[in-house]
Amino acid sequence: MATPRGQGMRDILLYLTDDGHEADHIAATVALAEAQGARLTGLAVAEPLAAHAEYLPPEALSRYREAWQTRNARLQRRFDAGVAHSALTTEWRSVEDLRVDRAVVDVVAMQARYADLLVMGQVDPDRPADLIAADLPGQAAVIAGRPVLALPYAWTPRPIGQRVIIGWDGERESARAVADALPLLRAADWVQVLNIDTGPGGRRLAADLPGADMAAHLARHGVAVEAAHSSADIPLADALLSAVADADADLLVMGAYGRSRFREMILGGTTRRMLREMTVPVLLSH
Repeated sequence: MATPRGQGMRDILLYLTDDGHEADHIAATVALAEAQGARLTGLAVAEPLAAHAEYLPPEALSRYREAWQTRNARLQRRFDAGVAHSALTTEWRSVEDLRVDRAVVDVVAMQARYADLLVMGQVDPDRPADLIAADLPGQAAVIAGRPVLALPYAWTPRPIGQRVIIGWDGERESARAVADALPLLRAADWVQVLNIDTGPGGRRLAADLPGADMAAHLARHGVAVEAAHSSADIPLADALLSAVADADADLLVMGAYGRSRFREMILGGTTRRMLREMTVPVLLSH
């Protein structure tokens, strides 16, 4: 279902890397932008130079820049091919900001501040552990202050946002995610506000009226919504993934990093676990 004019997202930013899934990411984002009536911008970013790069000879720096320009031009060709048959208004941005004091996520986050939604792919979960890269969508949501739609690495593309589960815990980050996702929720066929009690050893969520108040709020916005509550003696991320599979949902909406962000970043937690094991697109807000 297309989102009524004036209620949808107007700017969507797609961050691309050469991970082998560019065509799928472009196609999924084009379909989402068409449904929302949004303008679509593609983005590629060069990796920053390593520390002490100022001591490299000029010819080495030149080859480094040329390699990234070649790679970004390749991504631009794939983006142009992916949007060629759509009626979308599109733009391509290639950033070769090679300063050592700026990480890729900083550049992506800065660009995302001018968009309603940032779309990016999950890092290959089978790669050797790279805590920073694996958490890139979560970092981007925190730094940019904009919602991030993370697309799974191993995923059979399907329309996004027809059947949606909201992982609701009554906290600020969850409320922000729901508000950011509202244009998608209005267009959905089915939305469930799901509150999961992970038991005495876990985090109890929204104990008073689990999901009911948020469901009522969304219904007043014209969302086809229901509230559900369940208990689980497994980690929250596992419970959410199980609920998504049982409901045949195609999108999970959730807050990224709550009160204990430092603990999640260092020791792991629901956000990081979801970013590693997601099976459907996940919309994150902080």
